[in-house]
Amino acid sequence: MTIDLNPAPKRGEKLLCAVSGGADSMCLLHLLHSGGWDVTAAHFEHGIRGAESLRDAAFVEDWCREHGIPCVVGHGDAPGYAAARGLSLEEAARELRYAFLFEKARELGADRILTAHTMDDNAETLLFNLTRGSGTAGLCGIPAERGIILRPLLHVSRAEIEACLKENAVPHVEDSTNRSDDYTRNLLRHQVVPLLRKINARFAEAAARTSGLAGRDEDCLAGMAEAFLERELRDESLPLAALRALHPAVASRVVRKLFPGISMERCEAVLDFIKSTEYGLLQLPGHTLRREQGRLYLETADSVQIPERRLIPGGSLEVPELGVRVDTAECVYRGEIHDLFKTSYLKYEIVSSGVFCTGRRPGDTIRPRGRDLSKKLSALFKEAAYTRAEREACLILRDGQGPVLARGLAVDERAWPEAGEKAWKITFVER
Repeated sequence: MTIDLNPAPKRGEKLLCAVSGGADSMCLLHLLHSGGWDVTAAHFEHGIRGAESLRDAAFVEDWCREHGIPCVVGHGDAPGYAAARGLSLEEAARELRYAFLFEKARELGADRILTAHTMDDNAETLLFNLTRGSGTAGLCGIPAERGIILRPLLHVSRAEIEACLKENAVPHVEDSTNRSDDYTRNLLRHQVVPLLRKINARFAEAAARTSGLAGRDEDCLAGMAEAFLERELRDESLPLAALRALHPAVASRVVRKLFPGISMERCEAVLDFIKSTEYGLLQLPGHTLRREQGRLYLETADSVQIPERRLIPGGSLEVPELGVRVDTAECVYRGEIHDLFKTSYLKYEIVSSGVFCTGRRPGDTIRPRGRDLSKKLSALFKEAAYTRAEREACLILRDGQGPVLARGLAVDERAWPEAGEKAWKITFVER
């Protein structure tokens, strides 16, 4: 059974392959290793299935050791993370897993992160997005490439994966939670997809075709929105008449490009707002839209001023300007993943010696763990596509030498504890 990787990573690239131990990821790891790519396996244990979860981690480590493949393993607490952030267990596991993958990619200098999503996964994603009322972007399914992430098995069916494993005597483990219909994807896989295959035995291929067509349409409409902004956006304002003349499919994409992450309800509110020519204001998070003299003005909301406050080791600190509480607790750092928006770990002596909570300051510089260079916060803001409002609302923990943590962005290398060291656990609680 021959399986081609498409898109295939470039020869010479350093690859980090996400490996759960299941059939799909073991097939991908086998193909990369046997194909001569420079690959490291990365396994994340979510803390969901107890001994079985630890068994999977040991299986991946042992197989990699037998075949001379470097392997890194991370551990997390997906149930606790889900409860703390109000997420489903699936969402929490995904966030923690990708945080681990990106962190290891930075540490190892990997050029690419590869995941083993298949044609069947894509079909399930399309159905899942459809049940949520997604637009065209959701019907595009799983992208084959996004940033440094590459998914070279999206054109391959599970049947082909299983045939490849059998032919090459590659073992895998089964996740017992895959048999439970308590998870949305499993419900779709076990109950919905089999019914659809009774209608069309090649449903996964049909879904892939739909995703491809939707992606082509999305690229066209997004390109039209981008061209409109390049042509019409002047001094942070747009001509109302030209905006109203756009097809709603293009106008909505203009709004989404102006305000990434905007909800569907707020996007529709903006489209309603531009229908009138009278003077008016519309408040959005971090922005005010002003309708005046035939133009739509985009104004940043009043900047957030965060006064300097000392962080008390072992205590809590309220930051009312951001609606955030900062909790500190002594711990022993075990190599946990830093969720930079929720939880981070700092060296014990740095926090104990005096750390302050502030906003950003001109010239702030930080040396992110794993980047092997110092970066200005302004450069990190740009990399993360932060808006002006988001930059001003970024909470900074600093000592006498400068920032040790920029919430959501980075922990300074000098403040990162080693595994087994006494440390301070920093938790950001949204109020």
